[in-house]
Amino acid sequence: MAELGSKGVTAGKIAINVQKKLTRAQEKVLQKLGKADETKDEQFEQCVQNFNKQLSEGTRLQKDLRTYLASVKAMHEASKKLTECLQEVYEPDWPGRDDTNKIAENNDLLWTDFHQKLVDQALLTMDTYLGQFPDIKSRIAKRGRKLVDYDSARHHFEALQTAKKKDETKIAKAEEELVKAQKVFEEMNVDLQEELPSLWNSRVGFYVNTFQSIAGLEENFHKEMSKLNQNLHDVLLGLDKQYAGNAFPVKAQPSDSTPAKANKSPSPPPDGSPITSPETKTVNHDLEPSTLETPGASIPKSPSQPAEAAHAGAEASGSEAAAGAEPSKTEADSGSSSLPAVVVETFPATINGTVEGASSERADMPPGFLFKVQAMHDYTATDSDELQLKAGDVVLVIPFENPEEQDEGWLMGVKESDWIQHKELDQCRGVFPENFTERVQ
Repeated sequence: MAELGSKGVTAGKIAINVQKKLTRAQEKVLQKLGKADETKDEQFEQCVQNFNKQLSEGTRLQKDLRTYLASVKAMHEASKKLTECLQEVYEPDWPGRDDTNKIAENNDLLWTDFHQKLVDQALLTMDTYLGQFPDIKSRIAKRGRKLVDYDSARHHFEALQTAKKKDETKIAKAEEELVKAQKVFEEMNVDLQEELPSLWNSRVGFYVNTFQSIAGLEENFHKEMSKLNQNLHDVLLGLDKQYAGNAFPVKAQPSDSTPAKANKSPSPPPDGSPITSPETKTVNHDLEPSTLETPGASIPKSPSQPAEAAHAGAEASGSEAAAGAEPSKTEADSGSSSLPAVVVETFPATINGTVEGASSERADMPPGFLFKVQAMHDYTATDSDELQLKAGDVVLVIPFENPEEQDEGWLMGVKESDWIQHKELDQCRGVFPENFTERVQ
């Protein structure tokens, strides 16, 4: 008996929800056609526009802040690698080795502290600020639906009053429904009329605090980093003074030492220009510019000889070719090593967001299954056609039977746990606010 009663309640609930959606749809059609007036509140609409703008700006700021934090982390890793390289090349008997190790350690700690403070004082504050928007956005959408219900009840009551044959019983019932719809709407409307302007004004203080925190953290970080850099400069200056008598210039090899030159690769110039020597300068000029500038192009290891060399004797030509071939090979090796590596990633082809070959509808999913979402926040259902959600719940999204019934920002779905247990859409499906969830599949 209890089971039959439960089914009866469910069937009644479904019927009420269907009727409510049908009434709303009819009311919207009449309003669009100009056959029914629509309650307007320009002041509230302005508040909604401000709310949407504030949400958009906050979302962009959060995205840019996360990008900034990712860049700080990348710079930390790059700085760490650079100091590790210095530690490796700094020989034990050189003066200031302990100082360089200490500087490297402090450098790492400074970057770590900077990143963590940015997270605590900027990103977490940003997340808290944006955390209040989903609930208010849901209530704005809810107010819109209740306004349609109120207009519909008002028009129904007015129609009964102006009918030729008046039914006092129906009129009394319609009046009761009108008062009820008006009360629900006005309660939500009053709360939002107070909250939206207050939220809009709060953005100024939030932006001030956020950017002041970031600016202050950056100032302290660069101040401390400047001290470390000065210390490192002093250590390296001491090393330079101790070995001041040793020079490290890269000089061109004399013409009578070609074998030694062939086995020694000169350091590339700072401006990245091709390496040349007096013996091979003429040969290098004969190379095609495209072979030097285009990444991946092959550089001839033995370039053609200039026209003047063709008139020399065979022995002289052979000697010059041998002298020019090896430096050209060095240039090719040096040039290829300076070219950036190109990494190509391949991804499976997709069609409408679905991996090619995969089916968007599976046998174990409800009919018309679109995708999965997971609740990021708790949501308390305020209407009989809504889903009650807890953070972490997985919802299987399905299409509306009538697309015109779908309100902006709302999805139709069934909780995965309910579907697995009942396999019955009529008992389990309902609408829920999209901004309380995150797509997972």
